[in-house]
Amino acid sequence: MSSAELSDSTQDYLKAIWLAGEWSDEPVTATSIAQRVGVTLSTTSDALRRLRQAGLINHAPYSAIRLTDTGRAHAVEVVRRHRLLETFLVQALGYTWDQVHDEAEVLEHAVSDFMVDKIAEYLGHPERDPHGDPIPSADGSVQRLTAIPLTELGFGVGAVVERIADDDPQLLQYFASQGIAHGTVVELTEGAPFSDTVTLVAPEAQLTLGPAAVAAVWVTPV
Repeated sequence: MSSAELSDSTQDYLKAIWLAGEWSDEPVTATSIAQRVGVTLSTTSDALRRLRQAGLINHAPYSAIRLTDTGRAHAVEVVRRHRLLETFLVQALGYTWDQVHDEAEVLEHAVSDFMVDKIAEYLGHPERDPHGDPIPSADGSVQRLTAIPLTELGFGVGAVVERIADDDPQLLQYFASQGIAHGTVVELTEGAPFSDTVTLVAPEAQLTLGPAAVAAVWVTPV
């Protein structure tokens, strides 16, 4: 069965569970999934029970949620659709990277497997989406980046931006306006005393960033 044959809700939950563990080693909980999907905890609990009954997740009460092999295969397929669509919207239709997430959220449920394969072929089988996230291959394998959170980069250490989380369109707009994107070389320096900020030095700008903005960026030291 293709993931396209699953309900939109099932696809959304499987994708949310997989994404919750992509860049974090923290246990995936019902509460975290409810926040990602944007529904109540009780609604999420009902959905998780259905996923467990369908053999798509392993989840005991008050324990971490884990995808089964079948659940992971479906989740990765949906993630592949989403990230290929984001890349297509940017490269072929001229969208900006802050505009593509919501569009791809809708389109990922509508396009056929055939169209997804054609989009991948048209784009030359890209490995990264506009935000720097790896695009799963057709066989379900996913490139594992060795990037670290910007919060872990020491001061004065040069690094290459690998990804920027796409949760906040306004933050993406700000980074784009300052020339910060996947591949940008940056360096972190201390912010003003007692300000809880840091300074990100890039070729085109110096940005004063607070904790939320810093947490959205992942880099590879050089």
